[in-house]
Amino acid sequence: MKIKTIIIDDEPKAIAILKNKIERFCPNLEIIAETQDPNIGITLIKDLKPQLIFLDIAMPEMNGFDLLEKIEKPNFEIIFATAFDNFAIKAINHCAIGYLVKPIDNEDLTTAVKNAIKNIEDKTALEKNKLLIENLGVRTFQKKKIVIPCQEGLEFVEISDIICCEGTSGYTTIHFNNRKSILSSHSIGHFIQLLVGKEFYQIHKSHLINMSHIEKYLNEGYVILTNNYKLPVSRNRRQDFLNIIKI
Repeated sequence: MKIKTIIIDDEPKAIAILKNKIERFCPNLEIIAETQDPNIGITLIKDLKPQLIFLDIAMPEMNGFDLLEKIEKPNFEIIFATAFDNFAIKAINHCAIGYLVKPIDNEDLTTAVKNAIKNIEDKTALEKNKLLIENLGVRTFQKKKIVIPCQEGLEFVEISDIICCEGTSGYTTIHFNNRKSILSSHSIGHFIQLLVGKEFYQIHKSHLINMSHIEKYLNEGYVILTNNYKLPVSRNRRQDFLNIIKI
């Protein structure tokens, strides 16, 4: 059974290129509609009830996020298409939703479609889309949530509750201040890309910490975090780390 798919993009050339790639590389998708008009896109979604939508973010009258907010129950999988936009990609990544950077790479397309089909089977779209909408309305990074894929499925957690992330053998253990730790199949690199910035700092190749949970720095090169987590700060990062926490 093929996956019912809609393409929404304000550029006709972008739609034509994507359609061609889907026909060549994604035979399990059936394109049931396409439009350059986001308002028509909303009607198509309501009437045709697609399982998957390719949605452009940067459209002039209504961007992809605005369109999503107008759908009462967005229980379809989304693959966003975007020119490189750091804010958009971080927002999407926080919610474990797929995206493609234009111009679209063939391998990236097939990978995103494969992940989308798995998510359709797991029926996780509604929760993830609602989380994305919620996060877009939250101004403070620490108040946002992220989705963490784990053995049992998906965990929806508040960023402010994360104390630190600890990488081991390609997996990552996420420690919290108010619940037991989670083991994720993603490497520490995934969480560095997702969280690093002024709120999170990579103190060691295997450790990423939430700066809001620092309680003490020891002169021998260790940081003490909430719940008495004691982690080493690598020698080549110590001065930079000290400069940041002294500000």
